[in-house]
Amino acid sequence: MLVVKGLDRDQQVALYLQRRRNRKVSRFLLTLLIAYGIFCLAMMLCQRFLMYFPDRSSFNPAVWGLSAFQPLRVTTQDGLTLTSWYSPPRDSDKATVVFMQGNAGHAGHRNYKVLPWVSAGYGVVLTGYRGFNNPGAPTEQGLYRDARAVLDEMKSRGVTGQALIIYGESIGTGVAVQMATEYPAAGLILESPYTSTTDVGAWRYPFLPVHYLMWDRFESLEKISSVHIPLLLVHGEDDRTVPARFGKQLFAAAHEPKQAMFMPGLTHKTIYDPAVQAAILSFINQLPHEQIINGQLGR
Repeated sequence: MLVVKGLDRDQQVALYLQRRRNRKVSRFLLTLLIAYGIFCLAMMLCQRFLMYFPDRSSFNPAVWGLSAFQPLRVTTQDGLTLTSWYSPPRDSDKATVVFMQGNAGHAGHRNYKVLPWVSAGYGVVLTGYRGFNNPGAPTEQGLYRDARAVLDEMKSRGVTGQALIIYGESIGTGVAVQMATEYPAAGLILESPYTSTTDVGAWRYPFLPVHYLMWDRFESLEKISSVHIPLLLVHGEDDRTVPARFGKQLFAAAHEPKQAMFMPGLTHKTIYDPAVQAAILSFINQLPHEQIINGQLGR
């Protein structure tokens, strides 16, 4: 025990015990800080496993009632050959909806969404992402490349401008917003969108410095001002995956003409109820459509 001059024995003991407590507290806080740092590092390194949940089982469209869909193979800018699925429009004056799915499952899980559009005569492309029954692993920039490859292929077939509708579901809304800033289209539909994935991550993990850790940010709020086509946004008020307040922020920042449906009682998984399905089909029907250039219908 260090002796401090001018203090009696009881004071010396008290000072010694205080210093011991301070050292223990300091060691405890340092241990907590190190553990928190390790946890943050682990979350950063594992973030894409927490963000993307592809179903890698084989996909047979006929099993899912999607026998009208045929493979659409494209090559991305970074050299991946990917398979999407395409059902051409029945008539040349019908637009094609390019559907960009969320972060889980495969195209078959969206059959109930797209079959009414096919029945109404519209074309539909189910965009194939890397890592989702395709080679590669999903990333933000990778998904942009995948969508660009599909839209470039559709453009080569004359499906562009008012012959094209861009649709984004959940994480796919970030892809759809980015594509709407790059490609002409008749309209944009966003299902359960967000302002950015960092905002959603910070809401879900308030104890983490998410804005410093996330790689795939999908900054839709920053980009929506560059979109100048009709917008339909649908969101469940009881969504606990992407809270509706994020959709409301995005909608407020979007240009006219725009429509929104914020549905009481509906969640991230139940948003696509009959009323929403009818509204989406009505929105598609009301968009100005033009014939596919050169009549290249489903080449």
